[in-house]
Amino acid sequence: MANNNYPYEIRDVDTPEKEVSHNHDEIVSIGPKGYIYPKTFREMAADIYNMEVKPSDVYVFSYPRSGTTWTQELVWLVVNDLDYETALKIPLTDRYPFLEGSMFLNDSRKQKLLDESKDNETNAKDIQNVVKSAVELVNEMPSPRFIKTHLPLSLLPPKALEAKMVYVARDPRDAIVSFYHLVDSLKLANFNGDFKQFWSLKNYQAWSPYFDNVKEAWEKRNHPNLLFLCYEDMRKDLGSSVRRVCDFFGKKYSDDQIAKLCDHLTFDNFKNNPSVNYDLMKKIGLMHTDKEFVRKGKTGGWREYFDEEMTAEADRWIEENLRDTDLRFPSMQ
Repeated sequence: MANNNYPYEIRDVDTPEKEVSHNHDEIVSIGPKGYIYPKTFREMAADIYNMEVKPSDVYVFSYPRSGTTWTQELVWLVVNDLDYETALKIPLTDRYPFLEGSMFLNDSRKQKLLDESKDNETNAKDIQNVVKSAVELVNEMPSPRFIKTHLPLSLLPPKALEAKMVYVARDPRDAIVSFYHLVDSLKLANFNGDFKQFWSLKNYQAWSPYFDNVKEAWEKRNHPNLLFLCYEDMRKDLGSSVRRVCDFFGKKYSDDQIAKLCDHLTFDNFKNNPSVNYDLMKKIGLMHTDKEFVRKGKTGGWREYFDEEMTAEADRWIEENLRDTDLRFPSMQ
């Protein structure tokens, strides 16, 4: 139920599909748009919605697997005067608390992780950061505070647009293929289905529905504190996207500096950068060691996964959801 601290009703979702969604015990639906989250999100929803917003805060947000990590590194370096040394030294996960990240860890999972790490001081510290409330982590950070989330604008603090916000969107077909591989790589997800099954459950996956998430940001794209990026544009001409980010944050860099930043962000360099490739997830036992967080990074790869029937269904899904908006993806123009 909604209350004075939280304006949206949180409803249990009782569907057969939840058994194979992410193998969470229960999922819930939030607000009029019916955003889907594991039940544990109930415990943090109001804390996130009511957290303090500072004008110096920097949010990078998106639907999952839309280029979030890539954009985080780009934004952090632009704001921090291209400090590659610190970026390499401090993992991206420490530079950007993931607001709702711990929602996938119920109390028993948290305790299991802590018990497994008690004899490894380094791992224990990393796990403490994973299980700790991200709102607490943000509150402890000096300004500017960098924050990662996949929550839509409506579930973030009402004053979030007083901060600087960068949203990145990706062709939903590529995003959901990449999301499938992420879920398949996570030990706690225990997802045993194939991609076709995952696709059929797209509206029951965490952070769904996809289009409402994207359209909320798109509707605010002209707000002076929100920059809306497209993954496909970044892949096609990274330099132009870098310049847009620089302009958004009022930063001036030379052509040589921008070229160096683009080189730092190339796929091969990014995939092999331990500060951003989430090796930490493997080290603390959350990700299978034979899987990669940064995968192929290409556009149009969805065609390798969709059969004719799924492609037709995706076309209808996209057409229906773009009917009431002028949002268009570069890959569809």
